[in-house]
Amino acid sequence: MKKYLRLPARVALAAALLVLASACVETLPKANNAPAGPTATAAPEPAAAAKPAGPSFGNPSPTAGSSTSAKANAAADAASYKEVTYKNQGKKGPALVVIPGEIKSAHASFTQKFTANNIADFAELELSNANFTVLERANLGHLLNEITLAYNLGNVAAARKSMAAGKLKTTKWVVKFDILKAEQIASNTQGFDGRPIGNLIGIVGGGKAGAAGSTVVGSVKTSEATGVWLIGMRYKIMNASTTAQVAQGYKELKMEVGATESSVMGFSQGAKGGVGLDTMVQRLVQTAVWDIDAKYK
Repeated sequence: MKKYLRLPARVALAAALLVLASACVETLPKANNAPAGPTATAAPEPAAAAKPAGPSFGNPSPTAGSSTSAKANAAADAASYKEVTYKNQGKKGPALVVIPGEIKSAHASFTQKFTANNIADFAELELSNANFTVLERANLGHLLNEITLAYNLGNVAAARKSMAAGKLKTTKWVVKFDILKAEQIASNTQGFDGRPIGNLIGIVGGGKAGAAGSTVVGSVKTSEATGVWLIGMRYKIMNASTTAQVAQGYKELKMEVGATESSVMGFSQGAKGGVGLDTMVQRLVQTAVWDIDAKYK
């Protein structure tokens, strides 16, 4: 009987202990709210969509993605236009006019490809990038010929008369760029033709093995050729009011053009490239503008 009377007391005690345990669990900090430890990392926020640097275009070439395409594109990238950050680009330069210079080289390949206006176009672009105030020749109309003649001849009266019109009143400098040199100064070729050695193997070796060796070696043919040009440019800065020379300088760069070709057992490979005359002229203009920006701004 005493055993049964103790049962309710035990049940009550167990119930009390259960309620107390539940209360303790509710007061404990939840795992989700626990501070992160030394090795914990916050969940990364979704990355913002990257803005394109500029327009992109597809490549419709049937060889796109091939090894020949990769090599040709790598060579083209090395020769492509690169913007120059000029030393004093943050400083505003004086107002100026670029007049067509002279091409004094007698090399036919150069003179057929270029005119003085091409070079002046490059110069206007780079001088504008260097933060000079450039009055474009296209806005001068018939005055361009008068200005060019006046400054080439050093005619002060004609120069002052031309510069008295409109926007030209604020012009401080007249600048021109001349090509003084454009010539191929060196070339080198080398190659290998396996036919003589192949014939020798066929004679000495004899049999099928000798014939096979003769065929393989005789099919090998390689050639390589490199040409180097020197192109020189002079820049001249003249005072817009007096036609007097303010400064001048000369820059010269090498241009290399090369080609390789190889053939073995009917498999051939070849490449040809280098910096072209257009790119060389633009690089010379950039080099000259760097000089003007660094020394005379």
